[in-house]
Amino acid sequence: MKNILAYFIILVVPFLGFAQTSKTLEDFGPVYEIEEADFKVNLNQEFKAVFDIAKISDSKNQPNRMFQTLARYIRLHSAPELKNNSVKAVMVLHGSAIYDLLIHEEYAKYHNQEGLKNPNLELLSLLTENNIEMVLCGQTSKHRSISKPMMHPDVKIALSAMTALIELQNKGYKLINF
Repeated sequence: MKNILAYFIILVVPFLGFAQTSKTLEDFGPVYEIEEADFKVNLNQEFKAVFDIAKISDSKNQPNRMFQTLARYIRLHSAPELKNNSVKAVMVLHGSAIYDLLIHEEYAKYHNQEGLKNPNLELLSLLTENNIEMVLCGQTSKHRSISKPMMHPDVKIALSAMTALIELQNKGYKLINF
């Protein structure tokens, strides 16, 4: 019985914070309709973007603005009336952005604030539910001593951000870097 309880704690409890959410992508920033656009874009096409994210959120209590921008990107280019449109996106993360991927306990440790919750986790879960991949620079992970169990469970680790960015661009993804 003790073994079953131990397996439950080890395997299930870390994922409880990533269960279904009451929020949707619409909760993470506005998207405005532009009636008088002078630059016309054919939205019935494939949109493939790779977001290069290297900075931690400006606030430990607010989601990373780049994660919110990615949510808006998905909403901007997805509409039920579009027939041939395909929207794909990948986040490639490195640098201090790694800290916005941390599970609640690790996030609180990083900010030296007991009980602090990572405001990014819910949005990250929503993004992955919408087929957005999170690719982390393995060099950043090693340099900052952060392992997979310390982060959102959907994070994938690459050799480096540089190689991931090149690989994705070779596959037709366009770089978005703010």
